[in-house]
Amino acid sequence: MTTSQEDPTVGTDFEERDLKRGPVQEWVNRAIEDPERAYRAMFYVAMLFFMVTTLFPFYWLLVVAVTPGGSYALVPSGVNFAAFGDVFERIDFLRYMFNSLFLATVTTVFVLLLASLAGYVFGRLEFPGRRPLMLLILAISYFPPAAFFLPLYRLFTGNIFPWLELYNTPGALVLPFSSLFMPLSIFILTTFYGQIPDGLEEAARVEGTTRLGALFRVIIPLSAPGVATAGVLTFIAVYNEFFFSFLMTDGGATDWAPIVGGLIQLQRAGQFETTFSVMAAGSIIAVLPVAILVVVAQEKIVSGLTSGALKE
Repeated sequence: MTTSQEDPTVGTDFEERDLKRGPVQEWVNRAIEDPERAYRAMFYVAMLFFMVTTLFPFYWLLVVAVTPGGSYALVPSGVNFAAFGDVFERIDFLRYMFNSLFLATVTTVFVLLLASLAGYVFGRLEFPGRRPLMLLILAISYFPPAAFFLPLYRLFTGNIFPWLELYNTPGALVLPFSSLFMPLSIFILTTFYGQIPDGLEEAARVEGTTRLGALFRVIIPLSAPGVATAGVLTFIAVYNEFFFSFLMTDGGATDWAPIVGGLIQLQRAGQFETTFSVMAAGSIIAVLPVAILVVVAQEKIVSGLTSGALKE
């Protein structure tokens, strides 16, 4: 019976393979020794992914808008800004922008007014059935907009009440927008109003103000981040809404069609030619008001979304 002898080169080969690590193995070993290195790497990867997936579409819109001749490339061979002027020559684009800004502003004011009253009731008053009623309001936001279209269309076209014809008017858009986006605002404002100390409101009432006066003089000013957050989110949602905007109007600028209708009209403006550059230019112009609003109110939005996350 013979016994096999161990090969002395096995251990040496193993040590050599262990020493000859690849760059990935080296980075993993350094990341284990220094976890901050891994965190920084994940941050850079997430930031790069965000920039590619979010900012690249806007860059491509700009490329399509300024590239003459329709030969698009990642780096445009030429730059021509004539498409931005064509947007206002082909259709009454300024009127479409005014319609959207007007509808978004009116809806935001209406939503904030009613949501403030509801938020005060749910956040600062105790009454039976408060929680079930709050859940019922939040459940409305989960209903698809298509579920409300048919009854609202019959109502606004005078089929139910002949004297109530709101089709092609701001009322046919403001009312559905308010009902769709109000539950979220109520939830946000309820959270903020409930965090205000009772002593501040009681001090205001001792001075002779009513509950309604305390709401507008004390509660709302102290909840400015929450009010700004609810207002900006409502404004953006209404400005970008498509479903009711497309179905409750005939699509004309004088029919109170919002900017979505204007972009559709830009597509139809060129009957025998492609209008991709004009449509891209119109999309960029349409995004500018919302982009400016977000840049101006970003501090309030961030503080409003993160307020209450930590309780001291």
